[in-house]
Amino acid sequence: MTDQHRPEATASADLLESEAALRERVRTLERHLRKRDEQRRAMLHIMTDLNEFNKRLGNQRKAMLHILGDYERDRSRLARQTDGLDNSRRALLHILQDSHQSNLRLESSRKAMIHIMGDLRETTAEIQRREQELRDKQEQLVQAGKLATLGELTTGVAHELNNPLNNIGLFMGNALDLIGLGVTDKEHIARELQNAMRQVRKATEIISHLRTFGRVAPVSREPVSMNQVIGRALSLMQEELRLREIEVELDVSARHAVVMGNPIQLEQVLINLLTNARDALVESPRKVIHIACEVRDRVVDLAFSDTGPGIPEGLERRIFDPFFTTKEVGRGTGLGLSITYGIIKEHGGTIAVANRPGEGAAFLIRLPLASDDAPEPSPG
Repeated sequence: MTDQHRPEATASADLLESEAALRERVRTLERHLRKRDEQRRAMLHIMTDLNEFNKRLGNQRKAMLHILGDYERDRSRLARQTDGLDNSRRALLHILQDSHQSNLRLESSRKAMIHIMGDLRETTAEIQRREQELRDKQEQLVQAGKLATLGELTTGVAHELNNPLNNIGLFMGNALDLIGLGVTDKEHIARELQNAMRQVRKATEIISHLRTFGRVAPVSREPVSMNQVIGRALSLMQEELRLREIEVELDVSARHAVVMGNPIQLEQVLINLLTNARDALVESPRKVIHIACEVRDRVVDLAFSDTGPGIPEGLERRIFDPFFTTKEVGRGTGLGLSITYGIIKEHGGTIAVANRPGEGAAFLIRLPLASDDAPEPSPG
């Protein structure tokens, strides 16, 4: 190709490229136009839907206005009917003023009273049944607390029974040795056997006391000496307290502190408080439980305190709640103080706690003194 033809070829190629670019630009514009057209149609659809929605709202508003109008008419009609009912009521009151209508009203009232009395009897019977169920549940709860306490006392009672059993073995062994050696001193042998029998009686008393404490307490009330109750509770707990090196200080009045109550339940109160104090004194350097009992103003005051760390501040009002305990999981049921509170209330008394942070907890129990004509309490 000659040099004359090269510029023409170059121009032709540039023209082709420009034409291709122009076509591409046209296609792009066409796409944009189509897209704009689609958007416009979509906008038209949206505007159409909005118009339809506005029309529906307008129709609903009109319907609401109709409803409100109907409501207003109904309200006016009801007001008129109410006025009519008031007029009818006044007319009826005038009619009821004659004697015949009064007699009918009295007869109706009598029948209604009969029905009311029947319903009242049924309601009273139902209340009594529920109260009996509640008492049964409370007795079951108290019994469960006693059995839990007996379970905790097992170790101490075992030690306490072990002593008389060892002594029985010793005395019986001495008697057998004397017989085996051919000793003819019958008085010596008799003394050894008598000593063994005393130990048998001691073990029998311990077991009998446990059986008495563990059985279901009767609902009856009898004169009870609080000094005897304290003594029986300590007899069950003394080995537990001795093993933990806990000292018990007693300060009981010389006067007879006799109350009308249930001795087994009152003993459970003392054992619950002793158990509570025992656990509170685990880490105390000075382990002392102080029990004081005195009579004043026809009331028996029983003060029970320990030298433990006291009740955590703010928990004084919760310690009598069922299942509430500050002990570690698995070490307490949270029933002891709750049961104690219930027993004291059933005996017409009160129990309060005085928290002394750093000086231990103190419980004050107040029970009404038995009347002067009450029989003497049975010996413990």
